[in-house]
Amino acid sequence: MKKRMYVVAFFFGVIVALLLIFIKFPYYVTMPGTAQDLKPLVHVEHGDDDEGTFMLTTVKMGRANAISYFLAHVRSFYELYPLEEIKQEGETDEEYTMRQLQLMEQSKEAAIAVAYKKAGKPVSYKAKGVYVMSVLPHMPAEGQLKVGDRIIKIDGKRMDTSEQMVQYIRTKKKGDKVHITFVRGKKEKEATLTLMPFAHNPKQIGIGVSLTTDYDIATNPPVRIDSEQIGGPSAGLMFSLEIYNQLVEEDITKGHKIAGTGTINMNGEVGPIGGISQKIVAADREGAEIFFAPNENGAADSNYREAVKTAKKIGTKMKIVPVDTFDDAIRYLENLK
Repeated sequence: MKKRMYVVAFFFGVIVALLLIFIKFPYYVTMPGTAQDLKPLVHVEHGDDDEGTFMLTTVKMGRANAISYFLAHVRSFYELYPLEEIKQEGETDEEYTMRQLQLMEQSKEAAIAVAYKKAGKPVSYKAKGVYVMSVLPHMPAEGQLKVGDRIIKIDGKRMDTSEQMVQYIRTKKKGDKVHITFVRGKKEKEATLTLMPFAHNPKQIGIGVSLTTDYDIATNPPVRIDSEQIGGPSAGLMFSLEIYNQLVEEDITKGHKIAGTGTINMNGEVGPIGGISQKIVAADREGAEIFFAPNENGAADSNYREAVKTAKKIGTKMKIVPVDTFDDAIRYLENLK
């Protein structure tokens, strides 16, 4: 009898555990991730092997289950976000992942361009098509286009940049049809869509997608960034610093362990990111001595100010450095002992 009770209790426990793990709540939970040395990820041909370290910081994120939902209410630096704050309306998990990976590709392209220009090395980039970043529900593109599709032609006219495509659409009117030629995976596909107004802006018509230009960058010496499955644009600043450090003869880290975060654009401007507090915790755990944080031109609620508060809260000796541009970070490093 007791044996049977133990078996029943065991299976009941297993069922409860599975429910706690696999039943998902309508939230995402984020927590401190890692601070990873960038040298194994960034490969400049014949680049310098420097003593110091630039580090990429990450935030771990996943759909909340009962366990992680509970932990988010009792553990420091665990945060809950409703689904609609993370994913766009109507966006699937696959589309969200594709969008994050594409944002990473844009971030790498900008980082390469900024670093090579600063180092005085040859770099050129050529637009080669338009990527779909999101598809709005209840618009013509829904069910026809997917996140990650590369649009190459409209009505037989080649579209190399998102600006070209937007300008062409503006020459049309409500009810006009446009013939889209696009690439999905390795296959070329076609779709004919009828233009209609956007719900949030009835005066503007379109097919219901957000777009980004796909660039092909050529450099001398060649460079490769192995970002694996890291998504999002927040590694841009640190990628640019690591690339630049491999291009120049001196070690701009001066032997220090330097972490940081921030988006970067083709002009070298650094933008804010999410999860700055969690990234401070991750960098401190890995022994970083310096952390670059987006300053947002001194805004009261900037990433930098939040980073300083978190650093004080956890009692780290890590120096938090505000940056608005790539050049700000370089100037700080040039004065570093």
